[in-house]
Amino acid sequence: MAKIKKAFFCQSCGNQHSKWQGQCNACKQWNTLVEEIIEKPSESKSWQTPSSKTKNAAQPLASISVQQENRMDTLDSELNRLLGGGVVPGSLILLGGEPGIGKSTLLLQIALRVSCKILYVSGEESQQQIKLRASRMEEKNDACFILSETNLQNIFVQIRSLTPELVVIDSVQTLQTQHLESSPGSVSQISACTAELIRFAKETHVPVILVGHITKDGMIAGPKILEHMVDTVLQFEGDRNHIYRILRAQKNRFGATSEIGIYEMQSTGLRCVSNPSELLISEKEDALSGHAIAATVEGIRPLMIEVQALVSTAVYGTPQRSSTGFNSKRLNMLLAVLEKRAGFALGAKDVFINITGGISVEDPAMDLAVLVAILSSFHDLAVPEQYCFAAEVGLSGEIRPIPKAIQRISEASKLGYEGIVVSKFSKIEEVNGGIKIHRFSRIEEVVAFLFG
Repeated sequence: MAKIKKAFFCQSCGNQHSKWQGQCNACKQWNTLVEEIIEKPSESKSWQTPSSKTKNAAQPLASISVQQENRMDTLDSELNRLLGGGVVPGSLILLGGEPGIGKSTLLLQIALRVSCKILYVSGEESQQQIKLRASRMEEKNDACFILSETNLQNIFVQIRSLTPELVVIDSVQTLQTQHLESSPGSVSQISACTAELIRFAKETHVPVILVGHITKDGMIAGPKILEHMVDTVLQFEGDRNHIYRILRAQKNRFGATSEIGIYEMQSTGLRCVSNPSELLISEKEDALSGHAIAATVEGIRPLMIEVQALVSTAVYGTPQRSSTGFNSKRLNMLLAVLEKRAGFALGAKDVFINITGGISVEDPAMDLAVLVAILSSFHDLAVPEQYCFAAEVGLSGEIRPIPKAIQRISEASKLGYEGIVVSKFSKIEEVNGGIKIHRFSRIEEVVAFLFG
């Protein structure tokens, strides 16, 4: 009988250690090593094809021929744009998100829409539960096969008999292979199962979509190497108490990163939102103070986002600084710029910032809109609704230019805005559509222009 080997794996980075120690040598995290029973896999793999027995030979780069792959249309405009035009054959896609956010609903909806043979594998729900969820949707696909299984070898048996064109697995943390003795969800099981699925996808050119759980810190559970192994990493964001969901591409080998797609949760599934700017701008009858519209860009997609600010007198002695959807450290920097360069005494004021729609934005072009919303609430004067803002603010109070200004101005013109405030140093020309471009070089000039 072969001797059972034990090893210690880091739950943060997946690095293997021969003995227990307090700190991981790779990621320097403390108390993350967990003992797992391992066994050397046999020579027979879970997925074996005749092509795997051939030896690869090195070829000159100029002699390698590339054929244009036909991407699989998911019939989902938001997901197609995030993936760069559709699902690439042989790719491995990892979808992460909080519990109840709609990961399984999105993938089941795609499985029912796509007109090809699909194997939907669930390790968390029974076939009857999936049938009840599918009955609420208005889609139907007779070529969608449902399998409730967690053993990877049994899944490959079903794949060989069905020969699907797309495989969906929900979730990778529930899978286990017979070659390892550790429990499902452990670092070794996740790495081994993912490696087998990657080998299957690359050899058969069948795309695989994996669902990944996340930790309380918002990171995908398991070793960090899992995100390096796959081709695409998608993150599902949003609040379960709201109807809007944001799908963000964090990594994509076949398209642009930092792309976002917005969905609306309905009783029949997720609906694609074609014009997210209308959702991110609140509707109001009267002009209210503390509101400003920012022209931002997520990936290659321009968005108009509303910034809300509230400035009030601090009644508890220590002023509060709170922001939702905006970097709190950058907010403190912008408040210091206002006090130093524009002469506004905000040291004894509570300042609250909110980005509407539940979206988080890291674009520096939001700076000017945040400052304008703060000043609007400070003076209790409403900003004209037909104006929007797109500029970065420096520590000296200068208005700095931002990239992709033409896309931002075109989106503002398309939505009917009459004017946009940008940096004086932006090298852009007037665009068609009737929108007027206001150029300023200092924050003091913007204050005088808006509030006199």
